[in-house]
Amino acid sequence: MSFRHSTLLASSLAVLLLAGCTVGPKYQRPQVPVPPSYRGGAVVNSTPADAKATAASLGAEKWSTVFQDPVLQKLISEAITNNYDIRIAAQRILEEQDQLGITRAQEYPTLSGGASYNTIGLPASISKALGGNNNNSNTGRKNIYAGGLSLSAAWNLDFWGYYRSQTAAARDQLLASTWARRMTIDTVVENVATAYFQLRTLDAELAITRQTVAARKNSLQLTQTLERGGSGTLEDVRQAQESLYQATAQIPDLERQIAQEEDALSILLGRNPGPVLHGNLSSVDWPDPHQVPAGLPLQLLERRPDIEEAEAQLRADNANVDVARARFFPQLSITGNGGTDSSQFKQLFDGSNILWYVTGSLTQSIFDAGSLRNNLHLTQAEKQQQVLTYSQTIQKAFQNVSDSLIALHRYREYRAQEEKYVAAAKDATRLARMRYKGGATSYLEVLTNDTTYYQAQISLLTAREQEAISFVQLYSALGGGWQ
Repeated sequence: MSFRHSTLLASSLAVLLLAGCTVGPKYQRPQVPVPPSYRGGAVVNSTPADAKATAASLGAEKWSTVFQDPVLQKLISEAITNNYDIRIAAQRILEEQDQLGITRAQEYPTLSGGASYNTIGLPASISKALGGNNNNSNTGRKNIYAGGLSLSAAWNLDFWGYYRSQTAAARDQLLASTWARRMTIDTVVENVATAYFQLRTLDAELAITRQTVAARKNSLQLTQTLERGGSGTLEDVRQAQESLYQATAQIPDLERQIAQEEDALSILLGRNPGPVLHGNLSSVDWPDPHQVPAGLPLQLLERRPDIEEAEAQLRADNANVDVARARFFPQLSITGNGGTDSSQFKQLFDGSNILWYVTGSLTQSIFDAGSLRNNLHLTQAEKQQQVLTYSQTIQKAFQNVSDSLIALHRYREYRAQEEKYVAAAKDATRLARMRYKGGATSYLEVLTNDTTYYQAQISLLTAREQEAISFVQLYSALGGGWQ
């Protein structure tokens, strides 16, 4: 084997080895302290059956399984399809897909071709001076024809993983955008469910207020009848009127709140502000939060879209560090050009008319006033910042779950006490009305108990609303909603 062939073989082997090299360390997920359980988890998963299902999680369930109210399901489905934030997030994914295609194309050779055709007409004087044969006997002019084909190729050899790292960064950016869209869906589902339960609470409050108005109208008629019969007083009539007007004044304000809540929900649905579907008040399917498996905190790292998005961004930043490191090394490119040119088409592909050449170039920065070094430090700082962002995102996720678990448990207790409060206030109001009709007490006692009963009903609605919203927030905090 000749020295020339040995050198060529060694060079080829070196190219094959270097083509797989990268200059940065392999990505490793940062170590983040993970608690063994959620604070507040024990108060929800307190039964033996719940303990057996510790590894299960509400967040793994589909939203259509968690929210079984048919009206709410229709609203969520419409929001996922038409919400502008979700649609914008989807367009960002398409943008990142195109960017990935552009970046990945740099790893491959480029090839371009061309064709040319030229005609030169020489006047007779020049043609005669050149001594050529005229091909136009009438004018003495001479026409010269020429045509050609060309082909060029270029390839930047990726010895140090410069282009591969750029592709990896673009791929992780695409993944981050995908998780960002899922997080947007999660947020929209949470907001729609929350707005729906708030709207239904206002509907129920309006219904109770109208019932209260009707009852107080009857009370006013009763006081007027008793006053005319001499067994009542004008003061009782005035107190009945005050309580009636006070309750009636609540109706316009509740109708305002309902209309504004509908407008907010319409925007979430991708509509212009306007009425939305409520459904029958008696058919509202409030979530049952008595059995809520929270799962293990470690599972949250693989389920919450915002955590996955933060890690994908971290991997992209890690790849950008590799890109910055690769710029310190020489860049090798190969360029080839070839073509053919002839005045006769049949000789266009004749070997004597073909021209080609291949060149290679090696470029290395000698002096850049610290630009490469500072660029590397910049990417490293961005990566470290994202490490902190990733860790912070996880901690906030744990806090979201713990806060939601605690809130759900406390609002459950609150609602149970409010139910007892409503039952007691209702009975006290009934007894006060009976005593008033029998002349055993003044209307003031009726008014006091009636006001207490009305406030107790509103408080119970608020407790039930907060319990339902806490359930929605827990589902979202556990990474549910985007499935």
